[in-house]
Amino acid sequence: HGAYFSNYLAWLNNPISIKPSAQVVWPIVGQEILNGDVGGNFQGVQITSGFFQLWRAEGITSEIELYWTAIGGLIMSGLMLFGGWFHYHKAAPKLEWFQNAESMLNHHLSGLLGLGCLAWSGHQIHIALPINKLLDAGVASQEIPLPYEFLI
Repeated sequence: HGAYFSNYLAWLNNPISIKPSAQVVWPIVGQEILNGDVGGNFQGVQITSGFFQLWRAEGITSEIELYWTAIGGLIMSGLMLFGGWFHYHKAAPKLEWFQNAESMLNHHLSGLLGLGCLAWSGHQIHIALPINKLLDAGVASQEIPLPYEFLI
């Protein structure tokens, strides 16, 4: 919904006077009365979930980046589903491995917390911070370069 039905780009350029909306109610049996004017020539249901603020904090400045984020999430969920099936049905560990909770926890937590926090902090410092500084300075979101160009 955020990439296709929202007014994210208009909100990103003017977050003070444009209200966030990621849902448009279609005209079925008079339900379009739920749509309201949220600014920027957009009619929709105003949302207060904070997704727009979260996307801005992550440095997402275009609809294509929202699409790729959603596709990446779907691919990762498929990989995790396959990994769970594989470890439960094909390469199930022995009972002794589950009883040794110390090695099991260290193995998973070191990868998840260590590398995850390192990758997220690197993204925040090298990608999101420069993009947010440009947005705060008044640069239009269409003029901001793609995130990988900040790394070059």
